[in-house]
Amino acid sequence: MSDQFSLFDKEIKPTNIPLAEKIRPQSLTAIYGQDKILKQGSLLRNMIETDNYSSFILWGPPGTGKTTIARLIDRKTSSRFIAFSAVLSSIKDVKAVMKEAEYNLKDKNKSTILFIDEIHRFNKSQQDAFLYYIESGAVILIGATTENPSFEIISPLLSRCQVFVLEQLSDEDIISIINHALKVVKTKFEFEEKCFPYLAELSSGDARKALNYLESIFRNVKKGQKIDVKFISKILSRKAMFYDKDREEHYNVISALHKSLRGSDPQAGLYWLARMLEAGEDPLYIARRLVRFASEDVGLADPNALIQAIAVKDAVHFLGMPEANIHLAQLVVYLATAPKSNALYTAYKKAADDAHKTSHLGVPLHIRNAPTKLMKDLEYGKNYKYDHQYENAYSYQNYFPDKMSEKVYYKPSKFGFEKEIQKRLDWWNKLREKQEERKSGFASLRPDNQDE
Repeated sequence: MSDQFSLFDKEIKPTNIPLAEKIRPQSLTAIYGQDKILKQGSLLRNMIETDNYSSFILWGPPGTGKTTIARLIDRKTSSRFIAFSAVLSSIKDVKAVMKEAEYNLKDKNKSTILFIDEIHRFNKSQQDAFLYYIESGAVILIGATTENPSFEIISPLLSRCQVFVLEQLSDEDIISIINHALKVVKTKFEFEEKCFPYLAELSSGDARKALNYLESIFRNVKKGQKIDVKFISKILSRKAMFYDKDREEHYNVISALHKSLRGSDPQAGLYWLARMLEAGEDPLYIARRLVRFASEDVGLADPNALIQAIAVKDAVHFLGMPEANIHLAQLVVYLATAPKSNALYTAYKKAADDAHKTSHLGVPLHIRNAPTKLMKDLEYGKNYKYDHQYENAYSYQNYFPDKMSEKVYYKPSKFGFEKEIQKRLDWWNKLREKQEERKSGFASLRPDNQDE
């Protein structure tokens, strides 16, 4: 379209273009694996079909169709369409285009669709530049990112954009794309039946990666040669494990480990541990999380869990990797099979909530420290009962602030050692009841102070 500029445009059409580019879908129905956001009647599909857009973000893993959707919009829209890559372009370039877009809106009453690929590469202050032009209507922003917008896109910008989530392609989607590619290039190579599932597994849901692998096969296969899995494994580099230590997948996998242990599944726990360690995760990070788990999800149901966790943390620090992997595996199995209790975690949350609400209340005088004469004169520590001087080394007294009612935060579970803790708490409660009965009995024996 004459009034459009795009980095997608090519004045000269090269013949030696990548396979992924050759078979790029030319219609919405040709896009695999994104039925959820592109189905008939969906918001995104309606935008494209009616050419009536509001700003949005396309979020999804690599090779799932974000750039393809943008190119289809570029081809179909009557609006001015300008595309940038945040990797290749500076925010200064983008600002210049947005100022031009503002002029077009005022002079021609025409908005500009601005596509920013890898928008998360612009830092938080740079992203501020988009806000004014979106608000004015000069720019309709379409951003594409592989990173979670909640973490990488500033809140004011995110609040002005719809987020469309592209799903990672399934193995079946990848196999369909490979079959389509073979029809387009009209290859006569013969593939063993297991080749396509193998390529799909290697691709980890990334269509571009699958097609690049396919091109590598074409370049290395000899005429008349049957292609099998052994041949493919030889010519392709070893698969890099899909794990991003700094981004969302990092937190997803550690969450999977945590929840597997909480669910008392040592098999799944070992799997997620291996996923992290084999991908190069810092073993001390894992150890720290397991130390936390030992108290948060096991707690006093098994007090040895924390001892085990600290011991493994020390072993990891002392040995390093790869020797420490077996120690972490031991801890994962121990924690998964330990009795579970979140009583401590729940108790502290409740206590913290009350602490925030009642931080203005002073410590009762009788349990204040009195290291000076002035403090003693002010009755700090007066009437404090030193428990060791009493029967059973216990004498009930109130330890909460005077204007706050006593609370019960910690309630032991019925599992593991907490059953024993409950017995101890029950014993102290009985002692308290007896002491209060005695106190009320003594009070009833006192003579009335009424005038005769």
